[in-house]
Amino acid sequence: MTSDERNELIAQYKAGYDEVRRNLDGFPKDSLTTKAIPGKWSAAEIVHHLADSETTSGLRLRRLLVEDHPLIQGYDQVEYAAKLHYTEREIAPSLEAFRAARATTAQLLDLMAEEDWQREGTHSESGSYNTEDWLRIYAAHAHNHAAQIGRLREVLVGGAAASA
Repeated sequence: MTSDERNELIAQYKAGYDEVRRNLDGFPKDSLTTKAIPGKWSAAEIVHHLADSETTSGLRLRRLLVEDHPLIQGYDQVEYAAKLHYTEREIAPSLEAFRAARATTAQLLDLMAEEDWQREGTHSESGSYNTEDWLRIYAAHAHNHAAQIGRLREVLVGGAAASA
């Protein structure tokens, strides 16, 4: 990965929280837990997932930077959603956890030296896993979920407008 590619991905990573917030603007508050698209999460589930995923991803990066060849453990996001009551909780604390996890991890990204970008471990589900792999995954992660929230909002708001 070139320095320019890396900087582009870091900028994308840093913009992830704002992109999620933009897609939540105008989202009907009474529909946050509505599963408007069959087989997909609700907006509330997405926000809680982002909070859990971002705190987990921040720890993964820290382990890659500090430990020699760490084992990076995967987790079952469906079990997290069910057992951590994603449909029953207010989203504000999870939005703040997501924002804070991104902000503190972005600080680390800005301070990483070239040798830090060569650090690697092993992911329990995908094998070899390094800091550049981490960046590729998490630079896009929030944006992908922001787009999901946007699609949900369109279905809910568009459907309400069409039936009005």
